[in-house]
Parts: sequence; structure tokens; C-alpha cells
Amino acid sequence: MPQPALLASLAASLLIAAADRPLPDVPARVETAPVTDSKGDRADDPAIWRNPDDPENSLVLSTDKKAGIAIHDLSGRLLSFQPLGDLNNVDLRTDVRIAGKKATLVAASDRSDKDVPLLHLFRLDPEKPVLVPIGTIASPEGQAYGLCLHRRDDGIDAFMVHKDGMIEQIELDLSGGQASGKVIRRFDLKSRSEGCVADDRTGQLYVAEDKVALWRIDTTPNRPMTPVKIADVDGVHLHKDAEGLAILPRGKNGGLLFASSQGDNSIAVFRLPDGGYVGAFRIGGGRIDGTEDTDGIALHAGDFGKDWPGGLFVAQDGKNREVGVDGKEAKAPQNFKLVPLAAILAALGER
Repeated sequence: MPQPALLASLAASLLIAAADRPLPDVPARVETAPVTDSKGDRADDPAIWRNPDDPENSLVLSTDKKAGIAIHDLSGRLLSFQPLGDLNNVDLRTDVRIAGKKATLVAASDRSDKDVPLLHLFRLDPEKPVLVPIGTIASPEGQAYGLCLHRRDDGIDAFMVHKDGMIEQIELDLSGGQASGKVIRRFDLKSRSEGCVADDRTGQLYVAEDKVALWRIDTTPNRPMTPVKIADVDGVHLHKDAEGLAILPRGKNGGLLFASSQGDNSIAVFRLPDGGYVGAFRIGGGRIDGTEDTDGIALHAGDFGKDWPGGLFVAQDGKNREVGVDGKEAKAPQNFKLVPLAAILAALGER
């Protein structure tokens, strides 16, 4: 029987071999207009609204974490920008009853005040397109960073992930003219965390603790909020800082969990529900510059028309570049890259 030291050595060798393999590049098809004129660290997190009646006229919402929220079309054109504060993360759910009428709910975490984190709630008016404020909830813990929504039974919860690792589950009340909410559970990961995504099928929340691990947490209010490790930030499959998360659902509880791996400018992919490593890819290799230092990501598997028949993947580019009149590449304001989801799945062997 092999000795433990031999098994450990073999495992380490396999990890090193995996780290040495080149990752596939998947080119972006579109890049958005910058969310700001500033060349500083501004863009952060996207969310995708698919137009059910006209998918080609769908929208990408994204945050400028020092100013507000931008809305782009699928060609990357900036349609509107609202100066709503230092909004860090954004998420949405469609077909939500807001004051008795079905609408698209948009939520964003606001860190304008480092001592008083806020959760802003909006109704999306896709025709204009603009966000209509419907309420603000003050959260009692930490600095607002990560934010994701979860459809639980007939209601909606928001999960706020604070910079220091505190996770709060906020039960929303959207029945009246002014939305409200209350914190029903808390758990402290005790180190910097941000990215989160909730799986509405399974009632599982996934959270990225930047330098430690990806965690899975049951969203049921009367159960312990005990994290289960999905993947380590091991410097091989997932590099610090682990940031944005997105889920591609398949079947009852299967699918893929995508995680932004900032340390090596890649997107790592894990299988659901067991967390097995699938592979990783980088966005690059085309006529549009790739992504680096990616914070937020989002995906949608629906058909978005002739250019996006297999779905859409959106990633923030922390080091956007442009070619100047002199033909040289230079730093540009941050933006978001749009990539065909089908091309990513083909690169991963997951068609």
C-alpha cells in the first residue's frame, strides 16, 4: 500500500503538472463603452437582463463603484448612467411581485458610507432604460461589498457580503409602495470576501472568501448557516483573489460554478453539486483586448439572438487597454467584455 508521504508527493506533482498546462483563450465578441471617463479602479460587477420578447434587445447592468450604475445594450453601447452612489455589486431577478405587479427587481450594495452599509432596491424600466428606486435598507454590519439575490419559495432574499467576511441574509418585503427588509441570519467568514451567487433551484448560496476558499451555505432560514468548502484558493486551480461568481444550472442540481481567479487572470470552473474542478479559461486572443484583474462576472444560458445563440458571459476588465492614434496600446477606463457562452463551454469540453 502506498505510504502517505508518497501519496502526498504524487498529489503535489499532479497539481504542478496542472498548473503548467496552458489555459485556453476565449475571445470577447463585444466590449462595452467604459462605465466612466476615469482610468482608476471603477467598474466592478455586471448583471444580465434578458428581454423575453426581443432577446437581441437585452441589457447589461454594471456598477461604477464610485458613482452609480450603467446600462449597456448587447453591442456595448451605453444607454444610460445613473449617479446612485458608490454601488459595488448588482444583481437582479425577473418576474418578481413589486407592490402587487410583476417586474424586474434590481439590488445593489452601497459602500458610500463605510460605517453604514446600504442595500438599494430598484425596479427596472427596460423601455427607457432606467432604474426606479423602490427602497433602501440599512445593514448593521461592516462595509458593503458583495451582493446577490435569491428566490426562496414565493419571496426574495438578498445576501450582503461585507468586506470583513460577514454574510447577512436579508428577507425582503416588496408588498408595499416602499420596499423594506430584515436581517434573519448572519455568519462571519472572518476575512475579506465579496463574490456571491445563489442557486434558486437548490437553495444554496456560494461565497468567495478572497484568499481562502469558495463556500456553499444552505439558504433555509431555520438551518445553521454553516459553510461547506467547495474549493480551496490553492494557487493552482484557483488563485487569490477569488472574486466574482456565476452559476450555469443544468438539471435538478447540476451545472457549473464559475469563479474569477484574479491572481492568474483566469476564470476557474467547478462542477455542481460536488465542486469537482472542470478547468479554467482566459478571455483574450481576439481583436478586443482580454480581461485582467476581473472582479464581477455574470452569465445567462438563454438565446440572445443570432450573435449569442448559446448564451452570454460578461466579465469586468480591471486593466482595459485601447490602441491610440500612434498605434500603441495604452491604459483605458475600465469596461466589461461580452463573450459567447457557447464558445467558453466548447473550450472547456462542456458542450
